[in-house]
Amino acid sequence: MELRGATNVGGPMRLTNLDWAIIAAYFLLALAVGLWASRRSAGTAKGYFLAGRDMPWWLLGVSMVATTFSADTPNLVTDLVRSKGVAGNWAWWAFLPTGMLTVFVYARLWRRSEVMTDIEFYELRYGGRSAAFLRGFRALYLGFVFNVMVMAAVSLAAIKLGAILLGWPGWQTLLVAGSVTLAYAGLGGLRAVILTDFVQFILAMVGAVWAAVHILGHEQIGGLSGLLEHPNVIPKLAMFPDFSSAESWVPLMLVPLAVQWWASYYPGAEPGGGGYIAQRMFSARNEGGAVKATLFFNVAHYALRPWPWILVALASLVIYPELSGIAQTFNIPADKVGDDLAYPAMLSLLPAGLLGLVTASLLAAFMSTMSTQLNLGASYLVNDFWVRFVRPDADDKEKVTAGRVATVLSLVLGCGLGLQLTSAGQAFDLLLLLGAGTGGIYILRWFWWRINAVTEIVAMVASLIVAYVFTFQLESLAAHEKLAYGALTTTAIWFLAAFMTGKESDETLQRFVDTVRPGGPGWAKYPESQGSDKSEPWPVPRGLFQAFLGCVGVYAALIGTGHLLYGATGMGTWLIVLSAASALGLIKLASSGGNNEAAAR
Repeated sequence: MELRGATNVGGPMRLTNLDWAIIAAYFLLALAVGLWASRRSAGTAKGYFLAGRDMPWWLLGVSMVATTFSADTPNLVTDLVRSKGVAGNWAWWAFLPTGMLTVFVYARLWRRSEVMTDIEFYELRYGGRSAAFLRGFRALYLGFVFNVMVMAAVSLAAIKLGAILLGWPGWQTLLVAGSVTLAYAGLGGLRAVILTDFVQFILAMVGAVWAAVHILGHEQIGGLSGLLEHPNVIPKLAMFPDFSSAESWVPLMLVPLAVQWWASYYPGAEPGGGGYIAQRMFSARNEGGAVKATLFFNVAHYALRPWPWILVALASLVIYPELSGIAQTFNIPADKVGDDLAYPAMLSLLPAGLLGLVTASLLAAFMSTMSTQLNLGASYLVNDFWVRFVRPDADDKEKVTAGRVATVLSLVLGCGLGLQLTSAGQAFDLLLLLGAGTGGIYILRWFWWRINAVTEIVAMVASLIVAYVFTFQLESLAAHEKLAYGALTTTAIWFLAAFMTGKESDETLQRFVDTVRPGGPGWAKYPESQGSDKSEPWPVPRGLFQAFLGCVGVYAALIGTGHLLYGATGMGTWLIVLSAASALGLIKLASSGGNNEAAAR
């Protein structure tokens, strides 16, 4: 179908004094929060990296949502919608099962571990030199390599954001926003990050919804009905891929739901929990707080936020049907032009005041994600490498200072790499492939004594080799084929390694069971010895059922909202009712005890 529409609507941004005032006000607020938080808890390592382990669940849940909404998130959604249609979002919607399992199975286990980072967990679960090596290597790998890749992807979005909204070159955007981020994250630690996340979440939601409403009212779009009837938009509206074509539904839905969610290690959706989600759970006051925080995060992330971005992405097909129109209008370098650029380009339609608010919200999104990754990466480098292997007798003052040094170094590396990337989709695919195949081991290590440190080392090395081979040697394969074949290859390798290598010592395994109390047949030979109630059934089957209900409820709300927006009120209403029924089922299960017993206390 021939695309048609305007190619020079909008134009280079003309921020008014009001817009700049709103942006400056957010920067000053972030700095003020950092200064306040630095006095409250940044003097100790636990205060700097875990906010004193006394944060309320609702604030932690909002922080998780805010962190996952980085500056590249609406860009990625726009990229997917423009290139693959609304159904292309199953590339990240498919991570919901991971999130729900974290809520109802892993959250309580993580909080019981009482570790400072998810990498410290290695020397709780495993023992000996192999565990120490794994902890040190993962600290450097996640703290530098993987963490820097994540920050680079976020920095790329900020570069494109600054080029269109502010008229700044990439280095200037990163210098200004990065300096403010460095100031409050470096001064106040995790508490400052979490508190600024709360402001960022409010800004992001208000800005995204208000921008979508205003853009839909543009004369060339003609409201929601005009958008849905436009010939450029109609082919992109389907929320599910074409099941009559394997070329459509296999890469868009089958691989994400069958392989990706459990096999790939992706920030915010790590199999078995981990990363900054685990860090927030460690910061909760108790197990119940960790469960509630992660539940709020998954509901808000998947059901509450996507549609304003999707609507703007669809509207961009009317205003900027060809990428050449964006490049010409905003004078963007050729190596930075991609479908992800359409989201910031659409913001050229916003009036003064609203433009400043949305710009501030997107800059805040960049700062939120960067500050979290900076604090998380610093915790790995300091707690799990420097203190563990270099200076074990370091006091709290030295740890905090080392954390600030690591923060500066990580920011420089992440921003530098961001200047080299070209598209959000490129970064997303690379991050998925780098962790493909390792996810299964992060799940099984909770429930099967046979998983050992050597198995994890084999999985890690195998995933890196497989990622290299499939990226540079098998370039003819499609992205979904690389992900599926790479994940299965890596999984097969580490599964064999689990049987071919020796198990951890009985002392190490018993210590893990006594601390975390995972239960289940996989630990039958290591009974709990801390006075646990042996009459209580293993909570995992109940947790799996709760996770299933959670997925049904969130997916029903997500798809139901889409149907209501599309005008299919009958189907939309039934799906919303199904979502409500699932929520009631979860409430009833929680009130009867079981997996959420800790949450009721």
